[in-house]
Amino acid sequence: MKTLDKARFDTRLPKEHKELFEYAAQLGGYRNLTDYVIQVLIERSTMIIEKHNAILASRKDQEVFFDAITRDIEPNDSLKSAVSKYNKFLKVHNG
Repeated sequence: MKTLDKARFDTRLPKEHKELFEYAAQLGGYRNLTDYVIQVLIERSTMIIEKHNAILASRKDQEVFFDAITRDIEPNDSLKSAVSKYNKFLKVHNG
């Protein structure tokens, strides 16, 4: 059996907050306040990290996109063929 490394997390908070959290844990069907707090922190932390990673990916996508459209390179044969087909399509359908 593998033993899990454990760490302790202690905090001081206003009594009203603790009572609120305990009530929410009870309503949510959690065994105790610790289980509730851990689950909520995991969910919220995961959401924050995913949002952060999406922003980073979005920035990277922007860099790739703007790099592609600002580079001074010639279109390849496939792109030239696609433009030619598109122009023929427009002539047929727009008269």
